[in-house]
Amino acid sequence: MQRWQGGQGVPQPWQGQGAPSMLASHADRERAVDVLRAGFSEGRLDERELDQRVARAYQTRTVGELALLVADLPQGPVPLTSAAVAVPATFLPKTPPPTNGKAVGSLVCGVLTLMTAGLTGLPAVVLGHAARREMSHTGESGDGLALTGLVLGWLSVAGWAVLLTLLVVAGFAGV
Repeated sequence: MQRWQGGQGVPQPWQGQGAPSMLASHADRERAVDVLRAGFSEGRLDERELDQRVARAYQTRTVGELALLVADLPQGPVPLTSAAVAVPATFLPKTPPPTNGKAVGSLVCGVLTLMTAGLTGLPAVVLGHAARREMSHTGESGDGLALTGLVLGWLSVAGWAVLLTLLVVAGFAGV
């Protein structure tokens, strides 16, 4: 586990605070040892040299002595020398097409037919057909929404047609 200056888990440069003759704190020694361990993990130091420098780091008294132990090592993340290559569009995830607004409206009107006694059935049918026509030209998504709105709308229209037919038949039968 590496403890780096800053505490965010991102390696930061070790910078001894103050003058070289200032006494080193435990935190200063730990940051210097972290830089040494990072140098070892990158292959910049061999194990024997790491052990010697770590032992020396824990024996130091001043910040200047610690600075000498890590002077020949990068003291933080080494920047990339070349710019990162962009990922070709072939390998990027494809963004889904937007959902057609009329398809959503058709579904909402179709569902509302249950609560409005079928009064929103006709708008559901009109919006559903308009949405499907638009989606075939624009490539938008939402065909399932439009189809559901159409089915619920047509069921509502059929229900009203049956109810009106029964009322007309009952009216003629009662005359």
